[in-house]
Amino acid sequence: MAIITLTTDFGEKDHFAGAIKGAIYSESEDLKIVDISHSVQPFNILEAAYIIQNAYTSFPKGTIHVIGIDSELSIENKHIAVKLDDHYFICANNGIMSMICAEIAAEKIVEINIHDKITSNFPTLDVFAKVACHIARGGTLEVIGKVIDHIKPIKNMHPFVNDEKNQIIGNVIYIDNYGNVVTNIRRKFFDSIQMGRNYEISARNYKFKEINKKYSDIVNFDIPIENRNDEGKGLVLFNSSNYLEIAIYKSDNTTVGSASTLMGLQMRDTVTVNFMK
Repeated sequence: MAIITLTTDFGEKDHFAGAIKGAIYSESEDLKIVDISHSVQPFNILEAAYIIQNAYTSFPKGTIHVIGIDSELSIENKHIAVKLDDHYFICANNGIMSMICAEIAAEKIVEINIHDKITSNFPTLDVFAKVACHIARGGTLEVIGKVIDHIKPIKNMHPFVNDEKNQIIGNVIYIDNYGNVVTNIRRKFFDSIQMGRNYEISARNYKFKEINKKYSDIVNFDIPIENRNDEGKGLVLFNSSNYLEIAIYKSDNTTVGSASTLMGLQMRDTVTVNFMK
């Protein structure tokens, strides 16, 4: 049974996500639809790219991923279908796929060209759903598009390193449900620049000189629990996706706050790592 995933910025209030599922099931009931997220910040390509990059590998090979973010067709915003890592991705060619393609080369990319057969102002429903069902039935990409060899890049995807190799300047690319702030600095990249040196991580007026292995590393378990005051403490770690993350221990925006709210960090803000001699 084919699996089709949905990642959109449609939210839960409107009919859009439900209508897409209905359109897919109208084409074929012999498949399964999985919601990855419908809570992407509207038109936030960077956030969507982070979510889909870290979700798709948990699905079986052959899964079809529909990404409905900034998908209105225009001269500058064409539609594409990509086969990569034995998965299929259907989206606008607006940079969303460039984060995944930076790690793994695409096996095939086609620019979808079935629009002359479809009247639509809701392409995720009218175009992407049909392409997904075509692939689910075993159809080839060449039938629904012309082969191309590149996709649009995404801005602020890669951190900057100075000529002296003693500073990394990264950017916030994602803020999760806990308010933890995720940067575009990956563990492998950090290690390649660090070369065993000490470092200081700066985010606005906050500085950190240690990267923890897990959130609870900042807890002193030798102190009786009633005497601890760990909730609300800031820390840095590489998260489960191996991105450098700034967090607040047991963060909660209604009580102790979060890294985003307490430190004033928002999407695309700068996070700097300085290495010591």
